[in-house]
Amino acid sequence: MKNIFFIFFIFCVSSKAFSQQVVATVDRLPNVVTGSFKRFENFQSKYVEVRNVDVWLPEGYSTKKKYPVLYMQDGQMLFDSTTTWNHLDWGVDDVARKLIKEKKVRPFIVVGIWNTGAKRHIEYFPQKPFESLPAAQQDSIFKANRKNGHSVFSVDKIKSDEYLKFLVLEVKPFIDSAFSVLKDQPNTLIAGSSMGGLISMYAICEYPAVFGGAACLSTHWPGVFTMKDNPIPDAFFNYMKTHLPSPANHRIYFDYGTETMDALYPPLQKKADAVIKAKGFTAANWITKEFVGANHSETAWQQRLNFPLEFLLKQK
Repeated sequence: MKNIFFIFFIFCVSSKAFSQQVVATVDRLPNVVTGSFKRFENFQSKYVEVRNVDVWLPEGYSTKKKYPVLYMQDGQMLFDSTTTWNHLDWGVDDVARKLIKEKKVRPFIVVGIWNTGAKRHIEYFPQKPFESLPAAQQDSIFKANRKNGHSVFSVDKIKSDEYLKFLVLEVKPFIDSAFSVLKDQPNTLIAGSSMGGLISMYAICEYPAVFGGAACLSTHWPGVFTMKDNPIPDAFFNYMKTHLPSPANHRIYFDYGTETMDALYPPLQKKADAVIKAKGFTAANWITKEFVGANHSETAWQQRLNFPLEFLLKQK
């Protein structure tokens, strides 16, 4: 069928594919249950490969108002399960509609930045923590495979610093000029799950003057797919000790499930929480939530998306 194209990049964990790694989309715009949707195809960049950038506008969007903006990773997985590779989606528009209607959050805009499949891992893997490791450990990590034998990384070097430049220096200025948004730090937020959670954490650390809040769901602290002799989590935690933004004007949300891939996360998130607490974050500006029985999927993230949205976008 000429209207359908598939780009396959298979990541497997045990008997299941690692969510969001196979990029398969139907060649049409997603249907949203509320608001309006715009797609900017093949968004050009001098830092990373071109990709689509999707924008969801809430019902009643008006240029007479100004809106907070939530930048979300894995943009092709956010709105319509009939256009995603695994027939699952975050249901961002549906969750947002309910929260806005109930006045639990302010009306806001969502910017969904597509991943590029094969290079998703190198764009989402925090670069400075990786580069803090000895060369031998870096080489070993680059040789890591998944349980299906496929390489974790593509042949390129990690380029999450370039990806963040793309977001901050190219995507954000475009959104600021094209839509009626609040451009300041308190109203510029970032979110993602799994590797998208890692890059969202990295973004608020690297650009604390740009991002006022981050939501990191099912954060993939292992970085690869084994914990045996794995130095990556400690590299992340050491980086956070010196780079977490000030709790005075930043809000951070973390969560994790306990099943499938998420079964790796509880002890690692506890270590991350200790770093966050030592930095001075309290319940006023930081939440970590456990969801017993939740797995590593868009369905699980959709079911609890209300928590980070309410935390970051609560009605004033």
